[in-house]
Amino acid sequence: MHAPSSTEWPVPVSVSPERLASIQAEFSKGWADMLSRAQNGTLTPPTDRRFKGSAWASSPASLVMAHAYLLSARAVQQMVDAIQLPDKAHERLRFNCMQWIEAMSPANFLATNPEVQQRLADTRGESLRNGLFNLLADIQKGRITQTDENRFEVGRDLAITDGAVIYENTLMQVIQYAPLTSSVYRRPLLIVPPNINKFYILDLQPHNSFVRYAVEQGFTVFLISWRNPQITDDDGADTATWSDYLQDGVLQAIEVACNVSRQKQVNALGFCVGGTLLASALALAKAKGQDPVASLTLLTSLLDFGDTGILDIFIDELHVQARERQLGRGGLMSARELATTFSYLRPNELVWNYVVDNYLKGEAPPAFDLLFWNADGTNLPGPFFSWYLRNAYLENRLKSPGDVEIDGHPIDLGTLDMPAYIYGSREDHIVPWRSAYASTRLLRGNQRFVLGASGHIAGVINPPAQGRRSYWVTPESVAHANLPGDPDTWIGQATEHAGSWWPDWAKWLSNYSGTRKRAVKRLGNPQYEPIEPAPGRYVKVRSP
Repeated sequence: MHAPSSTEWPVPVSVSPERLASIQAEFSKGWADMLSRAQNGTLTPPTDRRFKGSAWASSPASLVMAHAYLLSARAVQQMVDAIQLPDKAHERLRFNCMQWIEAMSPANFLATNPEVQQRLADTRGESLRNGLFNLLADIQKGRITQTDENRFEVGRDLAITDGAVIYENTLMQVIQYAPLTSSVYRRPLLIVPPNINKFYILDLQPHNSFVRYAVEQGFTVFLISWRNPQITDDDGADTATWSDYLQDGVLQAIEVACNVSRQKQVNALGFCVGGTLLASALALAKAKGQDPVASLTLLTSLLDFGDTGILDIFIDELHVQARERQLGRGGLMSARELATTFSYLRPNELVWNYVVDNYLKGEAPPAFDLLFWNADGTNLPGPFFSWYLRNAYLENRLKSPGDVEIDGHPIDLGTLDMPAYIYGSREDHIVPWRSAYASTRLLRGNQRFVLGASGHIAGVINPPAQGRRSYWVTPESVAHANLPGDPDTWIGQATEHAGSWWPDWAKWLSNYSGTRKRAVKRLGNPQYEPIEPAPGRYVKVRSP
């Protein structure tokens, strides 16, 4: 992971003496209280899951160490918060201090983790031996193993919804899925997943596949499977631009879906970066006088990049210029670097948790389909990536009419007047839900905003059969004209519903899908004949 760069240092730094004295007094009081309880035998394990094991409770010295660490961590965080700095510099300082705090937990070291020591004694050293093997294997991989990667295979255990690849070019394949109902809606659905990851997050296993769920509701589903470019490719894949992804990716896939379904318009869904690409492509189509989409669904997508959450700490002019020099004319932004960066956004859960379990305890990580997908990232073409950094994350130009031109066509998201279903996840640290809500101020059609519980991925992948989580929504009668501009006003008017938001979306989409007709098992058509069974070759290419 590259440390966040900054154009703001050196900057004046000041701390209120009163606030500093208050932090010191609180720390001293907490320290004295902790020592007193340790001396009289009433010190109990902290609620932090890292220190809840029985080995911590049975070791007074370890208990003191855990409490001392948490006291010190809280004091450091309070001091960082008390420092008066420009907002961006403050966030970067907070982020870097968080990295050190998480790294220095006594749970992360053999010498200070009594659970690890107990495991070492119980196994007569076997746990340490296994941990070293795990460490060496991960050094060879260049990344931390988060799940049993031998348990899953794409096309065998994951991404197994029946279908066929019916079109491909150097950027993507288009998959059409086979019907699972006797009748289907006339207007099909095209799904545009993010190109930063593999599409099968939307088609994991049958019980948690969003694609399969959509097919089971009677929708004819087409999906883009983005190619994972490699450094060994010699066909120019590493020079693909934002414009290429819009025209040869999204708009080409829409053309294929319209042709095969014999419909003038499709319904379209974009997830994460896929939603940004989809909306941009539709604005480009509008600029060309085309209107190929009847309804738009955006899942955890950014159109207004005014607040990008924690990712903002990585973005400034110097960093973007460096990426442009490195990748602007060609080359690949590696999946490994992207994955490492995202992992360190939540280091306790996605880094140190596995360091302790895999290397110190010598355990094999359990099989988990979502984490297998998380480790199966894609490389990004340098010109695409550097354009995206500058025009979206740094300068936020997509939201301003005409600020972005694609091949001479000015882009205006305000021309998108089709009905829109906009979804955000309440605990999303990649696309803050209020930023997802900001799309309602850019689009012009009748809109429905839905807020799901949990985070960027878990909030989206929430199948109804599991009966988990919840979502917030206002009554269906509340249309675009009635949505408040302020997201906090909206949530004050919304009602929480138990379970998955998927049925709400399927009901909404059915209103824009036309009448039903008899399902036809044959996939593609004479112009777009099946090339290979789903999930296709592109999604199986793994990054080193």
